[in-house]
Amino acid sequence: MPAGEWATAQYAERYLARADAYPHRAEGEGTLLAQVPRDARHVLDLGTGDGRLLSLIARDRPGIVGVGLDVSEPMLQAADERFADDGRITLREHDLAEPLPALGRFDVVVSSFAIHHLEHARRRSLYGEILDLLEPGGVFANLEHVASPTERLHVAFFAAIDEPLENEDPSDRTLDVETQIEWLRELGYEDVDCYWKWLEMALLVGVKVNG
Repeated sequence: MPAGEWATAQYAERYLARADAYPHRAEGEGTLLAQVPRDARHVLDLGTGDGRLLSLIARDRPGIVGVGLDVSEPMLQAADERFADDGRITLREHDLAEPLPALGRFDVVVSSFAIHHLEHARRRSLYGEILDLLEPGGVFANLEHVASPTERLHVAFFAAIDEPLENEDPSDRTLDVETQIEWLRELGYEDVDCYWKWLEMALLVGVKVNG
């Protein structure tokens, strides 16, 4: 996911200014948080942005140690400010279009509205890399922008979030829920399902049962 427009402070600031305004986003985040095991200690956030999701998890799970990856320098600066006084969180610059670096193992890997910027083949490869990083019993939870099954529903989504269709992010590579669930199962995740969905926002979850 090359930084592209996300490398500019103006683009990042525009997104962050609207982050709280997206309808039902808090519902999806709350459902994701409920899937994080209470005894989770090591959490990886892919495409952490300004650290919004990682902050929610850290607040609810005070015993966690977290790592956040992002390719956007403006976003990482915002995250660095958010976690300036939190020694539990480490931030690293990384382009998800490239293989994940050696980071150790994690009880939970999460992502929020980031992976859909990847080309489909890279997305599937990334899902496999995430499985390799998970401890047995580990959870992958991806709160994601997904494709609508019809153009009419796609238009309805943009109307619902009060965004002109012409402002659609040119880096979006959205994909339907069904295909992604099938990929996760093929790769070896278990208990795979769409745990929450509202129009083009969906939470996909899978568990690594065995080592």
